[in-house]
Amino acid sequence: MPRPAGNSRLKSGRVAAGYHSQQAFAEALGVGVRQVRRWESEIPPWPQPEMGQAIERLLGQDLEQLGFAPPPGMQRDRSRRTVLAGAVAAVGLAAVPTQALAMQPASVADDYEAVTRSHRRLYWSVAPSTLHPAALAHATLGCALLPETVGQTRQRVAAALAETYLLAGRVEFFDLRDALRTQQTLLRAIQAASEADDHLLGAAVLAHTAFIPAWDGDRDAAVERMVAARTYARRGPASAELLAWLDAVEAECETRCGHTRTALHLIGHAEDVLAKGSGHSSPEWLDWFSPVRLAAFKGNTQLKAKHLPQARETLLGVLDALDPMEEKQQTVVLGDLAAVEAAAGDPEAACGYAVRALDQLARTWYAMGMDRVREVRRQLAPYQHEQCVRDLDDRLYGWSTTVSALS
Repeated sequence: MPRPAGNSRLKSGRVAAGYHSQQAFAEALGVGVRQVRRWESEIPPWPQPEMGQAIERLLGQDLEQLGFAPPPGMQRDRSRRTVLAGAVAAVGLAAVPTQALAMQPASVADDYEAVTRSHRRLYWSVAPSTLHPAALAHATLGCALLPETVGQTRQRVAAALAETYLLAGRVEFFDLRDALRTQQTLLRAIQAASEADDHLLGAAVLAHTAFIPAWDGDRDAAVERMVAARTYARRGPASAELLAWLDAVEAECETRCGHTRTALHLIGHAEDVLAKGSGHSSPEWLDWFSPVRLAAFKGNTQLKAKHLPQARETLLGVLDALDPMEEKQQTVVLGDLAAVEAAAGDPEAACGYAVRALDQLARTWYAMGMDRVREVRRQLAPYQHEQCVRDLDDRLYGWSTTVSALS
């Protein structure tokens, strides 16, 4: 005897939504797996009203389209299009006509995440002017896909979309120095993180928004955004690395606003957090922070606090410990070392580090690194007639660096 097929429509619907097992679907609904088995039987019982609404919300289809037959006399006027229209309205990220919607398979999340991961790795080597439009195009695709997915598939696409917008925002702020555009891009990132209900990603986005007012010296606005970021981090299983990074971001903001003592206290707390650990693993996207990066934050703050011997020691240690692939960070550290020597009255050493930074910038452009070099050149104004400074000017105002700085 052939085995009854059961309610194949419901099974197909939950698989497309990313619930590959009956157990996963049961957990999402808060019911026992035996109840899901009954719904996927050949003659599935009609769900209770609240549970029926939950099934439709998770799978994006009406119960009738999921293989359920309403009890005699029951009139239902809702359609799959109505359910999905509500989902689209809630997104706020893309305006897609409801008649154009078609459900994507669960594999779309794997494919979309794969490109997001590739862009994440490419950030460290690809020119920002090349990567930025590719990231924005990927975000546009994510906005189009989001209304066509439901359940776990939708959640995964939304999280990858949030990371994509975060990457675009990082390029705009750190590489292209476009703070106004960064603000709008990070707003879209937090909307997508909300769709994914990913509190840790939300914390990362909010912390990045704190850089914007801090660069303008608006300490109150920066602190307010860091409070929000820490609030989101408490809602998820935050790793020690993420918590320490939040301390480092706030320390950077405090340093920018002239509060170096507070910044050094925050960095000391971050070091304690890393030493203690949290028992939670870091998100895959947190690839911009490590103990070495924390030391780089510390060296810059020591420099701004005029603790020159300590800053020199810290930054030299960072330079030795940095991975050769971390080329962008190397330009920042070299720039800070140049600033240490300029402040110590050694223009020859300062120019030596600045030229090394320019060598690196010629290979991998990074606006933050160039900012450091330009700041050092301003410090060297009292020595501008010395040969080492003139040699630095020849490099600083060469065709390649000038074009990169103005583009």
